[in-house]
Amino acid sequence: MLSVNNLSVFFTDEIGGEAVHEANLHMQMGERLGLVGESGSGKTMLALTIAGLIRRGSTEVSGEILFDGVDLLKCSKNELRRVQGKDISMIFQEPMTSLNPLMKIGKQIEETLKLHTDLPPAIRREKALEVMDRVELYDPEVIYNKYPHQLSGGQRQRAMIASAFIADPKLLIADEPTTALDVTVQEQIVKLLIRINENRGVGILFISHDLSVVSKLCNRVAVMHCGKIVEVGSTQDIFINPKDEYTKRLIAAIPKRKAM
Repeated sequence: MLSVNNLSVFFTDEIGGEAVHEANLHMQMGERLGLVGESGSGKTMLALTIAGLIRRGSTEVSGEILFDGVDLLKCSKNELRRVQGKDISMIFQEPMTSLNPLMKIGKQIEETLKLHTDLPPAIRREKALEVMDRVELYDPEVIYNKYPHQLSGGQRQRAMIASAFIADPKLLIADEPTTALDVTVQEQIVKLLIRINENRGVGILFISHDLSVVSKLCNRVAVMHCGKIVEVGSTQDIFINPKDEYTKRLIAAIPKRKAM
């Protein structure tokens, strides 16, 4: 489904520097792949480039991003717009900065359908309520008419997830979606993403520095360090028998539960 080959991203503005260096990453349909590494390792920049969300004027990008055999880096803005939100969706770490504070939740969830389909407003509303129920936003009729500030953090993240997969994308990129949530809600969001993956066949690229969350969610893991992908393997292999020295340090840094 997704094949990232020798991808490099270089900032050309006043920031300067290389954010991603010759990265190679491959995903099968319906796979759950974790992308891990410390802050500043290039995880988010890689994800934003795959999603087509980096500003082309301030970056130079080389290599290729093949999605269903089409190189997204060679697509025009209009061609890319047809993929964004429909075939590739993204959810972010902090929904309060991603959701429009002046728009009701239901209308924001519907927006992808408004952009990518010819469905009439009544059907869009019906589908929004259906997907809100699926992500366990209880009382969807009530929440549909609320604004982001009227919801809890967990509810806002569920609204973002509903918005991201209402059009049945093939790939869902989740950029640290559980970091701002408490442990109980984290667990609920992880279970929700697994259920979406298994029931809808959506591939998930899950970006995180929290290896304990990645171990519960992902089938495979790619480790990123200083803009490079240094190791890729099954979750079990990465956690039990890491090969790269940086990966070994990451695994060793996972807090150990003290014996009572």
